[in-house]
Amino acid sequence: MPIPIKDEEAIKIMAIAGNIILDIFSEISKMDLIGMKTIELNDHVDITIKDRGASAAFLNYRGFPKSCCISLNDEVVHGIPDGRRIANGDLLKIDLGIKYQGYIADAARTFAIGEISKDARKLMEVTKEALREGIKAAKKGNRISDISRGVQTIVESNGFSVVRELTGHGVGQALHEEPVIPNFVAEGPNPVLSPGMVIAIEPMVNRGDYQVKTESNGWTISTRDGSLSSHFEDTIAILEKGNMNLTRVVEN
Repeated sequence: MPIPIKDEEAIKIMAIAGNIILDIFSEISKMDLIGMKTIELNDHVDITIKDRGASAAFLNYRGFPKSCCISLNDEVVHGIPDGRRIANGDLLKIDLGIKYQGYIADAARTFAIGEISKDARKLMEVTKEALREGIKAAKKGNRISDISRGVQTIVESNGFSVVRELTGHGVGQALHEEPVIPNFVAEGPNPVLSPGMVIAIEPMVNRGDYQVKTESNGWTISTRDGSLSSHFEDTIAILEKGNMNLTRVVEN
């Protein structure tokens, strides 16, 4: 399928959606989350989205029942908010898509809850650094594999692993568009990046092996070996010169 190209107006709208995500993440970073149920956090996010005149892109997407994905510790992504309480030492991952005036921005962040271990802290920092490297490579004339290589090199040089079964993707009027963006150098289509492409780059990094499993709820993806996982994601627009981070979760 062809890769959708966005015009300047579309990118501006996606940046507004991205700024709503940024504001939500900024607010969450200042909250005392210890003891809060993940469903309570989801409901708080949902109210904020509606107050900003937007909608939750994940809600009812392929049947997903909540407004954002909230995953804990060994859960990689797609955690369903429920009655679990957030605890000191947790790695809390929130993946959030916002739809505004017909366009979607998508981003994720890992939050350290209270006092976390040194290994967990390093895992977070390496994942964030891998995202930075991927963003650096997201420019006109490069290929998808340049993004993949940047992410994979940072992760594996630090002794961690990148999830193979889940990837980044294009984003725009649909939550998942072409192209597919692996976090490792893979065989298959390797298109050249062109101005107007908008992509979600999202390293999912495990402390142990890269293999994952789907939990019994049919949604939550966890590490197969029970090791910790970290997830950061930004929505990036490819420009004539360089790129624009539309969600700005990670400064570059």
